[in-house]
Amino acid sequence: MSDKYLIVGATGSIGSNLAEQLYSLGKKIHLVGRDEEQTKSLSEKFNCDYTILNVLDDGFVEKLRSDIEEVKGIAYCVGSIDLKPFRMVTETDLNKCMKLNLYSAIDLIKGYQESLKKNKGSIVLFSTVAAQRGFTNHSIIASTKAAVEGLTVSLAAEFAPNIRVNCIAPSLTNSKIAEPMLKNKVLAEGIAKAHPLKRIGEGKDSASLAKFLITDESSWVTGQIIAVDGGRSKLS
Repeated sequence: MSDKYLIVGATGSIGSNLAEQLYSLGKKIHLVGRDEEQTKSLSEKFNCDYTILNVLDDGFVEKLRSDIEEVKGIAYCVGSIDLKPFRMVTETDLNKCMKLNLYSAIDLIKGYQESLKKNKGSIVLFSTVAAQRGFTNHSIIASTKAAVEGLTVSLAAEFAPNIRVNCIAPSLTNSKIAEPMLKNKVLAEGIAKAHPLKRIGEGKDSASLAKFLITDESSWVTGQIIAVDGGRSKLS
């Protein structure tokens, strides 16, 4: 039996906060990231193993499994912000976004399905508020993340009662991938005001829910798409 939690995209705002929160609970974690310096630094901070890889590379699951074979839970904290007017959207744009957010998540889950089943494990995926709310220029990421939501409920049904599958749908979060948008103070203030709670999300906001969903604290929760969005999906 394994009690180790796999965090893919560990150097991001949500992934790193999740690692910190699981570590504070005494949980064993394995970090996965592209940036060796940042990932190694986190591994030293949290006294854990790590793997350097890119989920866009072929065979990444086999490489990861050579480092860690058994897991109790997976948090796929990989994401992107692909914004473009619809008239400019190409098949290449869609394929790259789907590969990063959906296909690689599927490959990862397949690679660890038997381990998760044996360990009565949990999977946490990530969507976006834009999958449910209509936003201009979001056709690439919204359609891709909507597919992730569909995958969540499908796998939750198929894997029950042995593996739980849930999805978190954040609004814009203060992170590296959002930095190009948020460095414009006027734009950042406008986005913050569009949320009923009048602020941009922080990594710890979604990480706190991910911690709950990936551990046995949420042992009776599966197939859920849960918004962490400052109220934007329902109240604005």
